[in-house]
Amino acid sequence: MTAPVLDRTDRRILEVLQGEAQISNLELADRIGLSPTPCARRVRRLEASGLIRGHVTLLDQQKLGLSLTAFISISMDRHTPDRFDAFEAEVQTYPEVMECSVVTGQNADYLVQAVVPDMAYYERFLLGRLTRIPGVSGVHSSFVLRRVVQRTALPLDHVPAQESGNR
Repeated sequence: MTAPVLDRTDRRILEVLQGEAQISNLELADRIGLSPTPCARRVRRLEASGLIRGHVTLLDQQKLGLSLTAFISISMDRHTPDRFDAFEAEVQTYPEVMECSVVTGQNADYLVQAVVPDMAYYERFLLGRLTRIPGVSGVHSSFVLRRVVQRTALPLDHVPAQESGNR
């Protein structure tokens, strides 16, 4: 899939909104040098195009008592569509799972990131739920000791820029 072509104003809107989703349209327009109506129109167009998928509030994991982050490599017994579909449907129902990806280059089929309060909870989550999903044949867990980088904003430098124009 090729990157969309955005002008500098669209890129700036996306950069600002990634850091401050609750910014008012008036402040956003002022920050990027547009009047409010064209700014709002551009944001609506970016939302309609699917580039802006939604707006979220980021919570403090530690203050909520969710002090343990685990990266879990999961191997499946069979590589069949029905086995993968069943696993993926089940793991999507677990609120502890922050991300689940099909991976390659490891001795695993999935890499799951889970957030839990502590090791006792993790043990119950792992043994009582994850390993009971049909087809799970192996699990390897790694735990975050300290975060060095954690971002939510995507890099936009690679997106081709076109000259600004009225859209």
